[in-house]
Amino acid sequence: MAGRKDSAVQRSPLPTSGQPQPQRSATVSILQSYPPGRLGLSFELFPPKSAESEAAMWQTVDDLVAWEPALITCTYGAGGSTRGKTLEILAGLRQRHGVAVASHLTCVGSTVDELRGYLREAEALGVTAIVALRGDPPKGETGFQAVDGGLSYASELVALIRAEFPRFGILVAGYPETHQEAVSPQADLENLKRKVESGGDVIVTQLFYDNADFLRFRDACRRLGIQAPVVPGVMPVTNFAQIRRIATLCAARLPESFTRAFEAAGDDETAQFEAGVEFAAKQVEELVAAGVPGIHFYVLNKSPATTRVLEAVGIGGGRA
Repeated sequence: MAGRKDSAVQRSPLPTSGQPQPQRSATVSILQSYPPGRLGLSFELFPPKSAESEAAMWQTVDDLVAWEPALITCTYGAGGSTRGKTLEILAGLRQRHGVAVASHLTCVGSTVDELRGYLREAEALGVTAIVALRGDPPKGETGFQAVDGGLSYASELVALIRAEFPRFGILVAGYPETHQEAVSPQADLENLKRKVESGGDVIVTQLFYDNADFLRFRDACRRLGIQAPVVPGVMPVTNFAQIRRIATLCAARLPESFTRAFEAAGDDETAQFEAGVEFAAKQVEELVAAGVPGIHFYVLNKSPATTRVLEAVGIGGGRA
């Protein structure tokens, strides 16, 4: 990739007190998760808040790993409030299933030294990749403000990881409908290009519900010289009220065909689930036909809808 400078020296993982260390193998590029002829599947989890929800999450994981994901990612709470739990989940994924895992990491509320500390701990646990994000402003604040000694942009975080932690693959965020804070779609794309040129390997998009938005975005990336794989992010919908809230937060447009399907389902939860699965299956089918290198599913720690979509489309589990 243009502008990328990989260090020739690889860091050795630092030990974490009291924790067994996984055996490290030769570095494998995250790009190998998206080989020609095979769709790279990835699933995104979030740290559960109770013992009951954690048990449900692990059941979800058991269901989803049967589809042979290339990667499972885990977010953390606002301002890094659940970073420890995120690492615990990722270590558990490695131990239970041996699957490649990625941790989200944001600039919010952290100095560079604190970011380095987290990256050392993640590396020691065998984390494969980092989803590098600037992060949203803390609740109640209208704009992002870096802490003293911190970073202001995702591209700076990417550059830090690439320079000092070259074992990690790096995933960066793309916005088919333009980031809410961007002054223009072109400025948003130029920011994405900076993230890739700083060392980002793979672009994973924000959720969207009109494939035309994604395809325009992908074409615009290529015109600007962004050659990194662009992986669409898909969230199968099972509750219309919930997705309206989520779509409002991330400025995702809900197309008329989508809203009509859910309005027809009314308050019937089963009918809403079926409408969501049908819409998502069609969306994924079209994306696969358009030649995407992978699909990143926002599963919300639940597996039934994503599993139904994969069954309907006939992908995963080594099938392309």
